[in-house]
Amino acid sequence: MPTRRHVKCEPMAGSRFLALFVLTFGTTITSRCLAQTVEKDTFPRISLRAFLEHFDADLKGRFTDALVDLNGDGTPEAVVYLSSNDWCGSGGCTTLILVRDGDSWRLLTKVTITRPPIRVLATKSNGWRSISVWVHGGGIQPGYEAELRFDGKAYPANPTMPPARPLKGKPEGQTLIAPSSR
Repeated sequence: MPTRRHVKCEPMAGSRFLALFVLTFGTTITSRCLAQTVEKDTFPRISLRAFLEHFDADLKGRFTDALVDLNGDGTPEAVVYLSSNDWCGSGGCTTLILVRDGDSWRLLTKVTITRPPIRVLATKSNGWRSISVWVHGGGIQPGYEAELRFDGKAYPANPTMPPARPLKGKPEGQTLIAPSSR
C-alpha cells in the first residue's frame, strides 16, 4: 500500500523567487504550495514582462503597463505604453493593447503617436471599454484627448484619424497611465 505524504505549505521569501524562477527557466509552476504564495496578478505581470522582452529585447523596462479588464470577462488585458526611443517620435510613443493567450500574451492593437494620460473610459463599444489617449505634437496643435472604440476586432491604430475621435471635456473613466510616465 503506497504511503501518502502530506506536505505543509510554508510561506516563501515572497514572489520574487517565483518570478526569478519563471524568468530563468521559462516554465510555469503548478505547485499548490507555490501558487498559495503568489499574489493574484503576479503570473500575468511575469508573463507580460517576458512577452515584452521577446517582443523587443531593447525595451529593458522602458515601458509602463496597466492591467485592466476591458471586455468584462474577468481576465485583465494589458495596456502598455512603450517609452524607449525606438518606439517614440515627435508625435508621441506607441501604446500596445494585449490580451491573454494561455500563459502568455497576444497583440490586439498597436496604437501609434500616443501620449499619457491613457484612460479606460466608462463607454463601451462591441462589449469592450473605450480607451482614450492624449494626442499632441508632430504637427498636432493644440493637443486633445482621443477616444479609441473597439470595432469588434481591434482598437484604432492611429488616434488622429477616424474611427478615433476627439473627446470634448473630461471623459468619465480611470487613468491607467499618468502623464509623468514618460
